Amino acid sequence: MSASLAPSVRRLRSTARAMLAFPEPESWLDVGTGDARFPEAAKQLFPYTAFDGLDPTPRVERARWAERVEEAYLGDLTDSQITARLHARYDVVSLLHHLPHTPDPGAELHAALALLRPGGHLVLELPDPRCAFARILGKRWHAHPPPGNPPLTPLDDLLEVLESQGCTIITTDRRAAHLPHDLSYTLALALPKSLPTWLTTSLLAAAKAADHTLAPLLRHTRFANTYRVIARKGRVSPAAPAPGPPPPAAPARTRPRTPR
Repeated sequence: MSASLAPSVRRLRSTARAMLAFPEPESWLDVGTGDARFPEAAKQLFPYTAFDGLDPTPRVERARWAERVEEAYLGDLTDSQITARLHARYDVVSLLHHLPHTPDPGAELHAALALLRPGGHLVLELPDPRCAFARILGKRWHAHPPPGNPPLTPLDDLLEVLESQGCTIITTDRRAAHLPHDLSYTLALALPKSLPTWLTTSLLAAAKAADHTLAPLLRHTRFANTYRVIARKGRVSPAAPAPGPPPPAAPARTRPRTPR
């Protein structure tokens, strides 16, 4: 994801906040972490969690030197050496806008699950190819895959894949995951380069302001452009029925009085 489309710190903390409903994890791997902006933001909410990062670029190593992650792994999630080294090591693995940039999203999911401990959680965020912006804007939509990339995964398809791999779906959410940049990105593609710089800057600023102004409304509609899924590795067994109230105590038996 380009810097102009990168989520804000507030948005990243919102993603991390979704995991506050669960016990604080000991270890968390962020896949496709880049400069590790997400681990840096999430540390504010999970100060006792050890955050590691995985990325195919040297940015992850710079992030380690900047102490935004504790361990940095340079490579691909599906690399057999990576999966063997990190097998069942993490309580949480996050893939935030990572799957659309991979040649085989199914293999990525399988590898991510291999790095989780039993009962660990997978946190995913993906652009929603069935949102209204995707249908209206077409190839000008910010998340439209470039030629040669696999098509984006709809929410229902992703849930089916996760359940087929033995996961329990904990939550799905479109509202909180929405990213407000559809109008500004599309306008940036459409504006002719011959326009004066001051005019281009003014128009893009107005479009960006419109994105943020409309976001609270759009996130409640089919224009919400991103979805979030939290899945648990393994099946959650049904809870045992709560014990009912104890049976009423038997009335005390009194000894009959003997007449004098």
